[in-house]
Amino acid sequence: MVPELVITVFGSSRPEAGDPAYEEARALGQALARSGLAVCSGGYSGVMEAVSRGAKEAGGRTYGVTTDFFSRPVNAWIDVELRKRTWEERLFSLVQKGDGFVACRGGTGTLLELALVWEMQNKAMISRKPLVVLGEFWRPVLDRIRGVEPEGSAGTAESRVAGVVAGNLVHCSRTAEEAARFLTERLRRGTE
Repeated sequence: MVPELVITVFGSSRPEAGDPAYEEARALGQALARSGLAVCSGGYSGVMEAVSRGAKEAGGRTYGVTTDFFSRPVNAWIDVELRKRTWEERLFSLVQKGDGFVACRGGTGTLLELALVWEMQNKAMISRKPLVVLGEFWRPVLDRIRGVEPEGSAGTAESRVAGVVAGNLVHCSRTAEEAARFLTERLRRGTE
């Protein structure tokens, strides 16, 4: 039996159905499920709901990592809720559950999640796994970091080659379909 591959998706809790960010995440969930990948999210509203909804619409499996810290219910498209006591346990469980990661448009929480995965891989605290930012939202942040940590510093090789960080730490995908293709290719090859 082939082991289940799970993509953890980070993003804002604010978008609602019909908003561009919601629909982009919904398309991502559909593309991931059609590629045979399960989806893990924070389990609540916004991008988390949208990616889970999209995955379920395409016949995929969904996980939601929730916490006692928030009193909100899990969204209706979650198959398996993984409830954690603290916010910090939830954060690290989201990272541990993922075989790959996508950061969608979001605020400080999403920035924290993106930075955590990026830094944990940069410092070899976790094994290399594909990390994607969806759309152009995070590109200015990536460019700023590359300006501070030039190629070769801290062992990162952060130079951009065709939208991909040369060290393969962060890949920029313009569309949900491109993100799903990239993740599927990397995971099926067993690289990263």
